Amino acid sequence: MSAANVERRVAATKADLADAIAERLREVIADAVASRGVAHVVLTGGSMGEASARALASLDDIDWAHVHLWWGDERFLPTGDAERNETQARVVLIDVVGVPAANVHAMAASDGPDGDDLDAAVARYRDELATVAPQFDIVMLGMGPDTHVASLFPGHATTRVDDTSVVAENDSPKPPPQRISLTFPALNAAREVWLMIAGADKADAVRAASTSTDRTAHPASGVHGRERTIWWLDEAAAGPGA
Repeated sequence: MSAANVERRVAATKADLADAIAERLREVIADAVASRGVAHVVLTGGSMGEASARALASLDDIDWAHVHLWWGDERFLPTGDAERNETQARVVLIDVVGVPAANVHAMAASDGPDGDDLDAAVARYRDELATVAPQFDIVMLGMGPDTHVASLFPGHATTRVDDTSVVAENDSPKPPPQRISLTFPALNAAREVWLMIAGADKADAVRAASTSTDRTAHPASGVHGRERTIWWLDEAAAGPGA
């Protein structure tokens, strides 16, 4: 990963990290709404995605009527399934703060308008992106111990896709096997990309991805914002000398 415009922000604990992320996101949203009338935020799942979304919901001065929410990836499961990133976000954020339904751009579920046709669901999200043409202000991403981000896994063909915004993953190494994911070009079109990582079990992955230039081997190394990339870490994930 290029060192240009890359920042590393470390908090003592996972809870402190979630609070810091939420506070900074509030500022970014306010600036975007003041400057452009709208903010487009890409959410992530996982434990850090949930923690930061929960912290964000506790803040009471965000103009949610002008915030649009998107997702970097999704598990292709039925509506309301607890494993869906959308479900998690609805429970801890969307339904808590009352984000307008028209502002919530969820990826299709396996019982949605396309049924269990994953390719059609991918095409639907791709078309929505093309129609709305959002300029993402923030893309929020977690990272797995294997350095995967969104549903772009090491060694998979999806890490080499550059000609479309959304892809299907039919063989995820983590269940469920079928997923929908934004591609590197879509993620990297954001003004800022935030990698949000907590836990000692991620320390080796942080070191590997932050020094790699091979996005197929270490997908997290291939994401970067047009203006800024921030590695948000707790001390355990940052490792010695954090």
